[in-house]
Amino acid sequence: VKSLESAVFQKRNKMSKRVSHSELAQHNKADNAWLVINGDVYDVSRFAMLHPGGERPIHEYAGKDATDVFYGLHMHAVLEKFGPRLLVGRLEGAEEKNEENTIPGLDKISKVPYGEPMAFQGFDSPYYKESHHRMRKAVREFIHEHIRPEAEDGEMSNEPPSKELFKKMGEFGLLAARIGPGDALNYVKQLPGGVSKEEFDYFHEGIVHEEMGRIGCPGFTDGLGSGMVIGLPPVVNFGSDWMKEKVCTEVLSGEKRIALAITEPYAGSDVANITTTATKMPDGSYVVNGEKKWITGGNEADYFTTAVRTGGEGMGGISLLLIERSEGVTTKRIKTSYSTAAGTAYITFENVKVPAKNLIGFENGGFFLIMANFNHERWMICAYLMSSIRAAVEQTMLWCNQRKAFGKNLLQQPAVRQKLANMIAQVEAVQHWYEAITHQMCTMPYEDQTQKLSSPTSLLKYQVTRAAHDICDDAVQLFGGRSITQTGMGKYIERFQKTYKFGAILGGSEEIMADLGVRLALKDMPKNARL
Repeated sequence: VKSLESAVFQKRNKMSKRVSHSELAQHNKADNAWLVINGDVYDVSRFAMLHPGGERPIHEYAGKDATDVFYGLHMHAVLEKFGPRLLVGRLEGAEEKNEENTIPGLDKISKVPYGEPMAFQGFDSPYYKESHHRMRKAVREFIHEHIRPEAEDGEMSNEPPSKELFKKMGEFGLLAARIGPGDALNYVKQLPGGVSKEEFDYFHEGIVHEEMGRIGCPGFTDGLGSGMVIGLPPVVNFGSDWMKEKVCTEVLSGEKRIALAITEPYAGSDVANITTTATKMPDGSYVVNGEKKWITGGNEADYFTTAVRTGGEGMGGISLLLIERSEGVTTKRIKTSYSTAAGTAYITFENVKVPAKNLIGFENGGFFLIMANFNHERWMICAYLMSSIRAAVEQTMLWCNQRKAFGKNLLQQPAVRQKLANMIAQVEAVQHWYEAITHQMCTMPYEDQTQKLSSPTSLLKYQVTRAAHDICDDAVQLFGGRSITQTGMGKYIERFQKTYKFGAILGGSEEIMADLGVRLALKDMPKNARL
């Protein structure tokens, strides 16, 4: 406690110290270098030799204000990381720090135009209430404090999320909040932001997916439970009572993990033609043999919600089984475009015995459960990816505000503003379509959603992934070389441009989504419709 009190006292003492312009100017040597950023004075004499960009840029600005050049080369997070140790005081004449001139951290609601959905930037909304604002604030702060530090390390090191982090998410209620309204909430004590289980709706859930999408570490973030978000709902909605009690309690507390195992080396969007078999034995149990591929979170999963063939060809012969990691289950990590912290796996089932009670729903009725689950999965992908593209817009706006070229910042260039206009228009369009569909989910019985929302959800996913393609292209062009560099100011755009296509493939490819959306809509086409 004394050490902490001493550190706080020293920081306050430094903040209260005023440095005159003449004093600053005297510290202009290589071995005695002070510089100013945002009105704060830093002693970078020793830091210069550790500077990744070399000592010369620091020595060049010794004894001067380096604010513009700093933000032309670095993210503010660099200053947050190293600044407190190097701080000398505040420059004489610099205005006092306040909310208006202090750069907000990543745990704050963004004030950058279009950096948040309109409802969270002061506009009225028929969808979002006080509890939704409370939920976003609580989740963002939790992510910043507990997830982001491990996420940044894990994204680069390929280390999957720790069990300790999963338990923290479980205790906070974050895992349950990602499953949505319904029976899953019975297995947790609380939800983020003190939101009650009675008021929790799909807009609350969507906010949590959006906040996960803002982390900017796509591989690690998928490892944080994307497999759970699509693998647990079949258990919650169609599983037996014992199954829900056991699996939901273990998974939502962070003790165990679950993944959805449908895709195979031989069948992706063509779910009706999966080849993994479950042979029924005389005692009613099943013996499972087959392979699954590109299973998100599969490498660390304890349970697998698995599509198997128990009957004849086609959709009528498919069942869903809950398979526990046991003898005969082998998982192997797959290297994809993002960090292997995601736990994307190739799974082999070799003579795996599964009890009869592990059947989800009824035998040969699994295809319809998979289709029902797809709506929620595709909606979740939309929320996640939509937030990622909004973050890309925000990052690009910040970059264009900082970056100077030909004597003025990029925002003053008409060609740049044209690109930004395209990016903003696309993200706002899909945001409002997403909110309209989410409203229907909140008011429509679950059993009606599969029939009535499959078409608009499929087309929304198609449009979101198309928007991601266009927005990514513009962001990359504006960031230039930094957008293809893994570290530094463009690192989030670099990660985004490598991974945005995941959304165009997972949960059904763009082509399948577009065709499915129109085909389903045509079922309601009036037979007597004419021009």
